[in-house]
Amino acid sequence: MKIRYCVASLASAALLAAAPAQAQGQKLKVGLMLPYTGTYAALGIAIENGFRLYVDEQGGKLGGREIEYVKVDDESDPSKATDNVNKLIKRDEVDVLIGTVHSGVAVAMARAARQSNTLMINPNGGAGAITGALCAPNVFRSSFSNWQPAYAMGEVAAKRGHKTAMTITWKYAAGEESVNGFKEAFEKNGGKVLKDLTVPFPNLEFQALLTEIAAAKPDAVYTFFAGGGAVKFVKDYAAAGLNKTIPLYGAGFLTDGTLEAQGEAAQGLLTTLHYADGLNTPRDNAFRLAYAKAFKLQPDVYAVQGYDAAQMLGVGLKAVNGDVKKKAEIAAAIRKATIDSPRGKFTVSSSHNPVQDIYLRKVVGNENRLEGVAIKALADPGLGCKM
Repeated sequence: MKIRYCVASLASAALLAAAPAQAQGQKLKVGLMLPYTGTYAALGIAIENGFRLYVDEQGGKLGGREIEYVKVDDESDPSKATDNVNKLIKRDEVDVLIGTVHSGVAVAMARAARQSNTLMINPNGGAGAITGALCAPNVFRSSFSNWQPAYAMGEVAAKRGHKTAMTITWKYAAGEESVNGFKEAFEKNGGKVLKDLTVPFPNLEFQALLTEIAAAKPDAVYTFFAGGGAVKFVKDYAAAGLNKTIPLYGAGFLTDGTLEAQGEAAQGLLTTLHYADGLNTPRDNAFRLAYAKAFKLQPDVYAVQGYDAAQMLGVGLKAVNGDVKKKAEIAAAIRKATIDSPRGKFTVSSSHNPVQDIYLRKVVGNENRLEGVAIKALADPGLGCKM
């Protein structure tokens, strides 16, 4: 009996030792739930490009495991978000979720990730709830909260001597949170927001609201638009002649990935974001060169966020030798890490949001040129997060 027991024990030990090796031999299924059509299509493609670039730089593996991609077009439609994310979780049985751009869709993804305990890294959608009330040990963000760049711009506008402002955005979570962040800092520094203007998402008819702005004559206007909406708004604002009399400020998405289409109308615009052209660091220069070679395009903030989502995943997987089931250890490794991003090094807060510098940028030609650091190492408050 003793001999049998020893043989059985040895067999069990061999099986346990083989488990991590077996896991490493299997491909890691990464579910990309991003917008591939509609207003945000270019943003989704840039995120995927950035993610793939980092993986390719690591020889096609993270944590020793080859990557298999499974893609779903989220169409930037919150009403389809739960069904779409469940396709990846239940039908495709992905190991990791990467997504998305639209805040409303990202919130639905985060809920599904929490419920299924699927590892998720959000490479854009800035909804506060994701690293606030919906925070979870298995949910991370490689981008920003809507509050971060907006709060920084509120400080900038006030310090530039503006006393009154109006805001304009789409009526959805991202816009409302961005406006609130701007208002918090602007009013804390002595300014007053006269009125918040909104249009339904993805409505692009701005004329009536531009007329209202012209009549009210605030010292400044703060806006949150992205993608096709940002192109249309900046052009309409300039066509109405408002850019000559009322300075327009925005979160950086107003001019990131949109400058070529905006043309002359965008020149001179000031925005705040966690990335800028002309950082001129060795890390960023190497990234920009590699991205341009791989995709024949210049990278933007969305590409950086995708790249850093892969970096964060790589840090976590390396700590567990590719065993994605060890979520607590993955989370601990990411929280301890300093991510060497093209944007500049950042850490991850206890609510899993980047703690990062926010830059002031000015549009010059087709660049969001660095003007300086608006706020260093800005951490989102993570309101409502309990982990």
